[in-house]
Amino acid sequence: MDLPIFYLNTLSSTVITLDEETSRHVVQVLRMEKGKKLQLTDGAGNLLLAEIVDPHKKKCTVQVIEKVFIPKKERKVSIGISLLKNNTRFEWFLEKATELGVTEIIPLVCSRTEKQHFRFDKMNQIVISAMMQSKQVWLAKLHAPTRFEDVFSNTSYSSLLIAHCMDKEKTPLEQHMHSPSVQILIGPEGDFTQSEILKALENSFNQVSLGNTRLRTETAGIVAATLLCL
Repeated sequence: MDLPIFYLNTLSSTVITLDEETSRHVVQVLRMEKGKKLQLTDGAGNLLLAEIVDPHKKKCTVQVIEKVFIPKKERKVSIGISLLKNNTRFEWFLEKATELGVTEIIPLVCSRTEKQHFRFDKMNQIVISAMMQSKQVWLAKLHAPTRFEDVFSNTSYSSLLIAHCMDKEKTPLEQHMHSPSVQILIGPEGDFTQSEILKALENSFNQVSLGNTRLRTETAGIVAATLLCL
């Protein structure tokens, strides 16, 4: 039977009281009763099998039956992608990139990024929900919005890539599909500026192509996630 999975940031006890939101979902939405089983993860590789002992709609209590640790996959994929004027499109990217298994997501603030309000809690909840939906136990790391020039100060990936639309010599992204760890940067509507591309090249980033058509920012992000994660 395919058991529902829920996220808790700490799983340190054998008897766990679920938070109010999760309790309500378990008891009122799924109508799970005493004795029913579910799964819990902390987003750090731990997966627990638990049984409901008190189906309270605000503080449901479960007893842990089994705990396993699932190692993180060896391949790491980081996507630095510009924020978008349309929040819904950025949220869609977060959801799908998480489902595909991206390790790290860095919302970029570039020269041509249009100013917008970024609600970290809401965005991170989208990532958590996508992790649960796709039955994963490792939570993608979502960063706070980061200035483009600051992304170079803390990167440790074996392949460093930047995708843009300018007419320059590039290699197909497919050539980097087997690198053990990859970070790719994707620009805003209007693309990276010439100076931003030069800054990336000065920091050992390589120029890559995502195909022969011009893609929206969020589409480019999903193409990159698909090629690098699957």
